[in-house]
Amino acid sequence: MSDALDSELTQISALMDKRLKLSGARAECLLKARRHLPRGLRRAAEELVAAETASDHPRLAMMRDEARLLRRARALRVGLDQIDLVDRRRGRWLDIGATVGFAVLSLIALLVLVLRWRGFV
Repeated sequence: MSDALDSELTQISALMDKRLKLSGARAECLLKARRHLPRGLRRAAEELVAAETASDHPRLAMMRDEARLLRRARALRVGLDQIDLVDRRRGRWLDIGATVGFAVLSLIALLVLVLRWRGFV
């Protein structure tokens, strides 16, 4: 691999550890990060994993497009830079709160409906 691509992949690994709390082998982290990334960045991560595994094979390593892989790596790094853990956590709690609130509201409406139907209200 070229030095620029290798340094980009190192930065991506550090960002995944910092932003997504994923550590370990680079290929495994990129595959685990797929569900946290938008579709275009997922494709970039898959291409980078394929390129990293192909870099071990001499003939396959010569066939890859370094400039395209570098562009994909930079796009993935920028995408990981934009991830905000606090906003994701807040969104998750708001989703849970909205779900619980809707369930409680539905239960109260059902209770009033049954009490009215039975003649108690």
